[in-house]
Amino acid sequence: MRSPSKTLATGTLPEGLVRLKEIGAGLCIIAFPVMLLIGFVTHPNIMSFAMVTDYADWAEEWRGSFMFHFGHLIVMLAVPVIIVACIRLMAMLDGPRAWYGFIGGILGVFGAFMLAVDKGALTFVLTAFRELPQAEFEVSTPAIQSIFERSGWLWITWGFVTLPIGFIVLATGLIRQGAVPTWQGVCMIVGLILLLNPDIEIISSAGALLMCVGFIPLGARIAGAALGFAD
Repeated sequence: MRSPSKTLATGTLPEGLVRLKEIGAGLCIIAFPVMLLIGFVTHPNIMSFAMVTDYADWAEEWRGSFMFHFGHLIVMLAVPVIIVACIRLMAMLDGPRAWYGFIGGILGVFGAFMLAVDKGALTFVLTAFRELPQAEFEVSTPAIQSIFERSGWLWITWGFVTLPIGFIVLATGLIRQGAVPTWQGVCMIVGLILLLNPDIEIISSAGALLMCVGFIPLGARIAGAALGFAD
């Protein structure tokens, strides 16, 4: 297995700053699957395998539920962490594997941006309606239901599905580059595939847990190398 020695382009940066960037990048690779896992496990009805397709059931999930909004806040805050992790993984892929980094990186960064759009448009807007009296809430139902149905241009928020696809491409490149053991890359890929489900949180949680198994050792190696620890 190759050491993750290839770093972000550093130019003539001071050595201390280079080390700090590597430590930060390693910590981001560790943190982002953990943050996603927290976002999924704090969701109401975590043990349910049922898809929420009815507006009334959906509204009941988030009305008066602090943890629903807290979990989505954690996921949104993970976006800049995901982007840093994505850029660092791109830097590990060179030679014939550089295309995996280029394609995976574009898809991953775009998907992360769209994830932030999704959480802002479809989650935090809902907090404005969260504490409304029932009578006022019912008057607002047509507007809220249009959010649930992703009416208008809200369909564009489906772009976040490119996030796991991009990271699957990156993980495939890491395996072929020899930057991670096959078992570790497979954990990454299977976990990311599980995220491509119709909002069934228990499946997403299992996927995020597998991502932790795959990404955390890699992030620890990168940060540890910058701190002077051996692999």
